[in-house]
Amino acid sequence: MGIRLGSFSMTPASTERLIAYVEGRVQGVGFRVFVYDLACSIGVAGSVQNCPDGRVRVEAEGPRPSLDRLLQALHEGPPASRVTRVRTEWHEARGMIRFTVLPR
Repeated sequence: MGIRLGSFSMTPASTERLIAYVEGRVQGVGFRVFVYDLACSIGVAGSVQNCPDGRVRVEAEGPRPSLDRLLQALHEGPPASRVTRVRTEWHEARGMIRFTVLPR
């Protein structure tokens, strides 16, 4: 009698891509560093950037639970910030491999 193996996936958890625009007092308060540190600690890839209109744009890829954790933190921000609104878009992942802080 041989050993029968069931079907299962060895692939990593599926990834998604989140694009978020954070509004409020979010520039000049360490928001990009806050996002970068959190993204690196939870293992998501992407970028964060100040927008000319005063918002911060965050693009992140990773497993949905990690992105949900990042999104929750975007609503709170670092201590000196005051987030008034977060607009989100969800897309298919594109294969980002690291997180970066982009210039404006």
